[in-house]
Amino acid sequence: MRKAKRTTRRRHGMQVVTLCISTTMVLILLGLVVFSVLTAHNLSNYVKENLTVTVMLGDTVSVNDAHRLCRDLYHRPYARNIDYVSKEQALKEQSEAMGSDPSEFLGVNPFVATLELQLKSDYANRDSLRQIAEELRRNPKVSEVAYQEDLMDKVNVNLKKVSLVLLVLALLLTFISYSLISNAVRLGVYSRRFIIHTMKLVGASWGFIRRPFMVDGLIVGIVAAVLACGVLAAGVWTLFQYEPNLTAIITWQVLVITGISVLLFGLIITSLCSYISVNKFLRMRAKDLYKI
Repeated sequence: MRKAKRTTRRRHGMQVVTLCISTTMVLILLGLVVFSVLTAHNLSNYVKENLTVTVMLGDTVSVNDAHRLCRDLYHRPYARNIDYVSKEQALKEQSEAMGSDPSEFLGVNPFVATLELQLKSDYANRDSLRQIAEELRRNPKVSEVAYQEDLMDKVNVNLKKVSLVLLVLALLLTFISYSLISNAVRLGVYSRRFIIHTMKLVGASWGFIRRPFMVDGLIVGIVAAVLACGVLAAGVWTLFQYEPNLTAIITWQVLVITGISVLLFGLIITSLCSYISVNKFLRMRAKDLYKI
């Protein structure tokens, strides 16, 4: 009898370990999807906010007038950052890039002072850019406004495609993860179906019978979520080692939301699967337990 109990206990322990491993693998996949969706959103904002609108100033605009225009633009709701590039600075940068000074053979500085305007991500679209450009062109200090409209459109279209693919992938993985974890939990409950029936015979309520299975499911969900978060954290740490500048895209908010999502997925899926599986065997009659 003692040997049989030890064997049963060992078998149950192996089932729990197997369930933890399978749940961990599924939660890693789900965590990767959540992480990818959040980083894609941050990458979208990062790309949009680093697209530059070049505001060319007139030849008669003084440095003080240019700085006053900068201050005025900073109060606009669309402005994120503005850099003033004087004629002399533009000449120096172009001379270094070309390896020669254009003013030496032209006799004058051919460049004009400019403002490099970077927009907030909400305004980095075709319609907003046109309105902003029209507003800037009406200013007498501005001679021309230039920006890459085609590049902006391509960025927005590609990011929408990526977001749609990630959304479909998230829904598909959620369905697959539920199926895999449900099967693993059902096998664990199946091995104890006769214990469930015996407890019914002695008058135990369904809630009392379900409680230990639900607790086991929650424990498995927590352990699997912790293991999955550990694997994901190791992966993010490795990314930072290769590219430290990723902190602009992979923020601490992304990491916290991903960790919480993995924990919630683990708790909800394992407890829900345990509840459904136990109820299935609670509804069965004694003779049906031998047929499955």
